Amino acid sequence: MKIKKITTDRLYLIPFTIPIAQEVLNQQYTILSGMGFNLSKGWPDEDMMETLPRIVTNLELVEEPSGFESWLIVEKESKAIIGDIGFKGLPDQEGSIDLGYGIVDAARRKGYAVEAGAGLIKWAFRQQQVKMITARCMHVNEGSTKTLERLGFYQKVIKEEMVHWFLLREPGSKKELNKTGS
Repeated sequence: MKIKKITTDRLYLIPFTIPIAQEVLNQQYTILSGMGFNLSKGWPDEDMMETLPRIVTNLELVEEPSGFESWLIVEKESKAIIGDIGFKGLPDQEGSIDLGYGIVDAARRKGYAVEAGAGLIKWAFRQQQVKMITARCMHVNEGSTKTLERLGFYQKVIKEEMVHWFLLREPGSKKELNKTGS
């Protein structure tokens, strides 16, 4: 399955490849520059740099990006990389995938996380094996809480400082999740 970019109103989502991830890890940006992209101030951030080895590991498990790894978030007009979004690997046996994302400070509160999330969720639910998307954020993270609510996620449980969220493929299936005890 050849993964192409996802296009939304203001954004491109570009799948990470091993060469892109390795270059970013080594703080080299030749491939991204060659694609016409530039880096926003603050990208890659510390979280992205910590995540890159896991992205490479996930990409090594597939012949080419499957879409269930990480994606660059590129603002169309400026061609600036303003963040990243993605899943933490292929769906599990129940068809569940876990979403994570990050936006640079200067691009926050402009709806980019919701727009990128909506584009990626739409793509994910077109994949037959995906039944549920989960996410987690700190309970004090108001920005992520609002983003997940706007994307239609429901709070499942609060464990320690983390809120666990879920979104089911079929609208109105929240009751099904409670029946199964998942």
